[in-house]
Amino acid sequence: MIRLFIPHDLSPGASLDLDEGQSRYLAAVMRQAVGDEVAVFNGRDGEWRATVAKVGKRAVSLTALSRTRSQETGPDLDLVIALVKRARLETIVEKAAELGARRVQPVVTERTNADHTRVDRLQAIAVEASEQTGRLDVPQVLEPVKLEKLLAKWDVSRQLLFCDEAGDAAPVLGAVKAAGPWAILIGPEGGFSSKERETLRALPYAVPASLGPRILRADTAAISALTLWQAAVGDWT
Repeated sequence: MIRLFIPHDLSPGASLDLDEGQSRYLAAVMRQAVGDEVAVFNGRDGEWRATVAKVGKRAVSLTALSRTRSQETGPDLDLVIALVKRARLETIVEKAAELGARRVQPVVTERTNADHTRVDRLQAIAVEASEQTGRLDVPQVLEPVKLEKLLAKWDVSRQLLFCDEAGDAAPVLGAVKAAGPWAILIGPEGGFSSKERETLRALPYAVPASLGPRILRADTAAISALTLWQAAVGDWT
């Protein structure tokens, strides 16, 4: 069944007017007609069955029928990723949504090889990935910030898994021992500077970890770290 993320409150009989993009997708791409059923979710009220109530040239309306799944969320996990080239960053956001991250925070480091990104485009990718994977919420993609600024305001109750390519740290499965609020930090293609590495290793909430003996690209590192964290203390256990 087609799944759509919508902002509307969901209740029996609620009328749901879709935006232009979703309307075009249902009517022109998927050829949905009045009476066809889709699944909808808003990140608050669980997943609902809805029926196509009206199909216009530019607008489609649904009617909510009944809830099929109660609202649930995955583990409290952020992905902090240094800005990389557009295609790789889009892949990272897509896979972060698939692997259960709640938020994606792009950061600018000393060796970052990109200095801007389209957050709206990345958020749309996160929405689409969430629709396809069956999760009932959508990760929030935040505006990029400098790494030092982010660390200066860090909530110390959230542990930071610092994936360090230096290779002298424990493997992720050995470094991550307890559940709770976590963030995973992935550096740029050029790696962290010696100053950044020294700063990170001095933080009481930072847990350095190795992703193995090979240097990984940022997208591979992000996917690997998210997978290993989920296997260690996430909702895969």
